[in-house]
Amino acid sequence: MSESLLLPGERVDDLQLMGLRVIQSPEAFRFGMDAVLLSDFARVRPRSRVCDLGTGTGILPLLLYGRERSITCDAVEIQPDAAERAQRTMRLNGLESVISVQTGDLRKVRDFLPPAAYDLVVCNPPYSPSAASLPSPKAALRTARQESECTLGDIADAAAWLLRDRARLVLMLPAPRLADAFDTLRSRLLEPKRLRLVHAQASRPARLALIEAMRRVHPGLAVEPPLIVKTPGGCDTEEIRRIYHLPV
Repeated sequence: MSESLLLPGERVDDLQLMGLRVIQSPEAFRFGMDAVLLSDFARVRPRSRVCDLGTGTGILPLLLYGRERSITCDAVEIQPDAAERAQRTMRLNGLESVISVQTGDLRKVRDFLPPAAYDLVVCNPPYSPSAASLPSPKAALRTARQESECTLGDIADAAAWLLRDRARLVLMLPAPRLADAFDTLRSRLLEPKRLRLVHAQASRPARLALIEAMRRVHPGLAVEPPLIVKTPGGCDTEEIRRIYHLPV
């Protein structure tokens, strides 16, 4: 069955989680460690209604479903080819009725998704402002990596529309963008409540930041212990192996 769902050049990757698989293309953006860390950081509760903004391959809904099978998810992707590939991934896993992938622009989310209807919004956004880095020559990679199609403010606006009061937005950003991120979130009544910094090694500065914000709650930020990816010898840490479901 998987072969019939593949286009030329595509492949199926096993997620090593409940038999779940994802279709990927070498010509398009492929998920990496950041998506896996973000899915682990997100607190997903039974029967949650989830929205993934900029789903790409559909990896975040799959990983969240792997942790909590009672969720439902609407996944939004602006690139038609990527959205269609993610839809085939859901068919491959038999999850069409659980994870709905829609082609759409998150900046226009009010046109196609209901307000105050979601318990959790997740987003692994483009990391670089368009003017801050060299543009990727491929449009698909440029959209995934740089703020050519949406900004952090656009994401916050969409989340503020989608989330119920006291519901949560979870996202990952480069650590140097934390101050701007907090300002942007608070201006949309999304209060930063949890923060975890990601370090390549314990001796190096934080590279990424995992952020949870809640809609319309009182201030108060919990800073969690840092997440260290590699030991001084260059091996995966025990926590990384746990996150990837590897023997520790």
